Amino acid sequence: MWSYLKDSKRWDKSHMEPDFKEGDQLLGKNAVEVKLTEEFSRKHPVFPVSLVKPYFQTEEDKFPSRKKNPTQAEIVEVEDSPGPVKKIIKARKIRLNGKDLRPYLIRFKNQTADTDKWLAQDAIPDGKLHIRRFRASRATEKCHQC
Repeated sequence: MWSYLKDSKRWDKSHMEPDFKEGDQLLGKNAVEVKLTEEFSRKHPVFPVSLVKPYFQTEEDKFPSRKKNPTQAEIVEVEDSPGPVKKIIKARKIRLNGKDLRPYLIRFKNQTADTDKWLAQDAIPDGKLHIRRFRASRATEKCHQC
């Protein structure tokens, strides 16, 4: 019993009344109170600061100095091609408007390398045939390197 009284005296000396009153908002350095929409009205409105992120409406707002990739605009249509296809030189994979595209670098017959163009698969005249040859040639190159 005496130990209980001793503990209560020690607690009374070290106990301080809080400097807030009922109804005060307690948001410290690590908490944020947010306004929630009606669909989240059952959630508690106070969240840790580590979960809070800034809101940006669009990608341009988020990254104002970012420029669009110029390679996306280089893909041309069939009508821009200077002649029949000689061969496919290279392939690459790009993402445009959330879709993966695989353009091919095309060399045209009787043309120099500076007229090579990136074309989408469906924009290449006889595209399936040329792509099959391109893939076969790459497979044999890899086999010879082994």
